[in-house]
Parts: sequence; structure tokens; C-alpha cells
Amino acid sequence: MGMAVLTYAARAGPGGKRGDTRGREYSVRLWRGLGDVPGDWGSCVVTIGVFDGVHRGHQRLVRRAAEAAAAAGLPVVAVTFDPHPDEVLRPGTHPPFLCTARRRAELLAGLGVDAVCVLPFTYEFSQLRPDEFVHSVLVGRLHATRVVIGETFRFGHKAAGDLGLLAELGDKYDFVAEGVPLLVENGIAISSSYIRERLDEGDVEAAARALGRPHRVEGVVVRGHRRGRALGFPTANVEWRPHTAIPADGIYAGWLASFDPDGQQEGHWPAAISIGTNPTFDDGSPPARSVEAYALDRDDLDLYGTHAAVDFAARLRSTERFGSVDELVVQMRRDAAAARAITSRS
Repeated sequence: MGMAVLTYAARAGPGGKRGDTRGREYSVRLWRGLGDVPGDWGSCVVTIGVFDGVHRGHQRLVRRAAEAAAAAGLPVVAVTFDPHPDEVLRPGTHPPFLCTARRRAELLAGLGVDAVCVLPFTYEFSQLRPDEFVHSVLVGRLHATRVVIGETFRFGHKAAGDLGLLAELGDKYDFVAEGVPLLVENGIAISSSYIRERLDEGDVEAAARALGRPHRVEGVVVRGHRRGRALGFPTANVEWRPHTAIPADGIYAGWLASFDPDGQQEGHWPAAISIGTNPTFDDGSPPARSVEAYALDRDDLDLYGTHAAVDFAARLRSTERFGSVDELVVQMRRDAAAARAITSRS
């Protein structure tokens, strides 16, 4: 496919700050398979994982790899997989994604990663013994001098490889293996599974604490029933990608952002967000679940066909069926006011 270089403009994100990185640009090489790794690629520090969501546990792991790379004057490479290994090893069990592949690369770049190597996870790849994986990927192609993994990370056929075996192979192939403990807070291990559970419950605030930023749903803005515009609350109907982690049905406060074709942010607005099937307008047809965001106090936006992202700050209430459209409009005004108050504090 050829190597891609993704460039991002660092900026303060909703609900969090990026410190002195704002106003700077940073880039990351994106290799879709070992064939994209340049033939003259030299030594590097490698970290490995699915990195779905690039949550705070991942961030600690990647920062440790970046620290080691900086001390050695080497680049750092994050090795990840697509599709999710569960989909190949246990078909039909694909977990909902916490972020898109591009977003994952952007977040990793913001942590100091110089290149992201996305390995196609096929059945044949899953059959590699741990030593074969290390030899072909880490040594033969990436020339790793240090490999940083989570202490519970497993690799190779039947997950036979662990940190101990990686250290043994490091002695053999002249690289250092380093394990980073799980991030545990209040007895809870910060993990992608934990975050998915919180989203299933609609607890986007707990999910944001574990992620280190608000959870995001991305997709193309498509035409819906245009009911919101008729009621004075025009919404962007975001058509999300398959396997996206969507919070529980309800009304949320958050933000809506739009992006140009190169992935650079163009617009950003506080928003009231609805997830669900709009039961007040039930016409007997099969209900279609949607994610719709109303940019507060804006009725002049035309976002159809653009790439957009919805970031979740807090859940306002559950989805309700109202007795009339007038009752719904009264509640929508309350929701907009509550969303305005919440986003103004972030």
C-alpha cells in the first residue's frame, strides 16, 4: 500500500488540556504491514498492543517506551493489529471499537510515537509461534533494541508468549524486554473492556476518566428525517462505522466537531446529543438507532457529507416518549440549557 504520513495540529481537546503542545504540529508514519517498513529502517524502541481507545493505561505504557527511546536517541514504534484478534480467533465476538484506526494513530502520535505499524491479523498470522513473531516482526524488520509491553500482554500461537519468554528471546536476539504494570485505581484495572462496560451503562463520565478525555463517536453526517430542524433544533445525524462503541440510549451533553478531507478539524461546537430511536415519532416502522448532535444556538450549519465527531461530557437523562411534540420541545430546551451549562465549565 505504501507508507502514509499523518500530520496533526495539536490543540486543547474538550474536557482536557494538552499543555504546551498546542499550536504545534506533529506527525506519525503509518505502516500497514511489515512491507511498508522502509528497507533502511534502523534500530528503535517498540511497544505492542491493540491500543483500542489509547486509554490512560495505554498512555502510561507508550510514554514509558517514548522515554526509553528518547534516552537512547531512537524512534519509537507502536505495533498494533487489524482486525481485532478476537474477530479472527473467535469470529463474531468483535468488541466495539473505542476509536477509529486514524484516531488511534493520532493519539499515539501525541504521546511521542514516531511510527504505527498495523499488522494484518489473519488466521495464518495467529499461527506464528512466539519466537517466530519476535524474529520476523521485532528483530528482522523493526530491529528493536527494547520492547515495552504490558505485564499481562500475551503473544504468539495460543497466546503462549508472555513477558518472561520475551525476556528470554531478548537475551537471544540482543534486545531488552520491559513490562509495565496495569494501571489500577480504586481497585479497578483501567482497560478497554472496563470502558466499554461504562459506555454500555451510559456512564460517559467514568469512561472519560479512564480514557483521559471524552469518548468520541465519528462518522459521516447523513440526512435523517429532519425533524429537529422543523422543531428549531437542527441536528447532525452521524452515521457511525460498524463495531463502534456507542453509549447507552439517552440525552447527553458534549461537543460536535467537523473535519476536512485531510482529517484536520474545521469547526467545534458545544452540543446536546441524542442517542436512540426517537420514540415520540414512532410510526410503526422498524426503529433505527441514531446519534444526533445539536450544535447549541446554531441553525446555520450545513454539515451533510462531512466527517464529524461527537464527544461525550455527561449523560443528562434517559430516552423518553412524550405525549406531544410540544412537550418534547419544552424538554429539548431544558436539555440544551443543561448541556450549555456543562460544556461551559469544561
